[in-house]
Amino acid sequence: MNSYPSKCAWLFSLGLVLLLQRSYVEGFSIQRNVVSWQQSTFPVTKSRLAFRNRDRSYLSMYSSSIPPYPVRVAVMGGGNFGLALSTVCARQGIPTTLLVRSEEVAEAINKQHRHPRYMSDLELPTKIRATTDPEVALSDATYIIHAVPCQYSREFLKSVKKYIPPNTPVLSASKGIETSSLGFMADILKEELGEERSYAFLSGPSFAREICQGVVTAVVIASEDLLLAKDLAELLSNDNFRVFTTKDVVGVEIGGAVKNVIALAAGMCEGLGLGTNAMSGLVTRGCGEMRRLGLTFGARPSTIAGLSGVGDTFGTCFGPLSRNRKFGFRLGQGETMDEIRESTTEVAEGVDTS
Repeated sequence: MNSYPSKCAWLFSLGLVLLLQRSYVEGFSIQRNVVSWQQSTFPVTKSRLAFRNRDRSYLSMYSSSIPPYPVRVAVMGGGNFGLALSTVCARQGIPTTLLVRSEEVAEAINKQHRHPRYMSDLELPTKIRATTDPEVALSDATYIIHAVPCQYSREFLKSVKKYIPPNTPVLSASKGIETSSLGFMADILKEELGEERSYAFLSGPSFAREICQGVVTAVVIASEDLLLAKDLAELLSNDNFRVFTTKDVVGVEIGGAVKNVIALAAGMCEGLGLGTNAMSGLVTRGCGEMRRLGLTFGARPSTIAGLSGVGDTFGTCFGPLSRNRKFGFRLGQGETMDEIRESTTEVAEGVDTS
């Protein structure tokens, strides 16, 4: 330490430590001030998380992060998928309100943490609170998730839209084509809730029961507002539930609607005993038609070949939990549509879409 080089090295190290310490303190102060400004400038209903990585590609995967302001999610629809997405949000530590139709269902979820009819053997997270009051559920939500079946969405949205704040983004998990207008969910949402707010659409191979059980699942969220898609991806992603993003809304919507029709036909093949060869050929040709339809509407081929197209088709056509496949199987076995519908409370979207 008495030599001149040693003293220089020691002084240099000390200076570096002091510089790093000052940078850390200043950086912490700046970050704290930015978060404070963000919280005071943007209300909780604004769809923006601070410190995004804006350089990621349009098709990206995210891990969970802590939002810089309190977030509360409202889920419209107490069916299987509404329960599944409520579970995803609640496991992220987000207070989640589930809007249901029945007081009996709301009481069972709040007290017993189970739905009395759908997946009643699975316990729901305690952060899920259910209500039948749309004002309670929707008025102060940061994000709203729409999980009402497509054919019932328009009337439902008309009944609750006065309770939805103007700037609150909506994530739709419903799939299908409305029979009365031949419109997709994007059309229904914009017509009923206005074009000023941002919308996003979730799709992909994702059975509700497996999501609730914590089985590994990958989905895609599409939005014309890519920052909203990224916000939602960051909010929902965890080790078992991975979210990709894209701007190709029409591609995701076409995949989510057409795959249910293909699954009905695949179930019929099985019910008729036509064999694996016929079913595989049918699904393959069906995916080809999905691609051609997508291209006609301006969808990206990569979207149709991805999670929301081919991926969801495989799950729905071959998965034992698929409602559309089961419906088609029973048709192939000789039951009528009325008999099948009377025997279940679950909705097979492919029936009306076809």
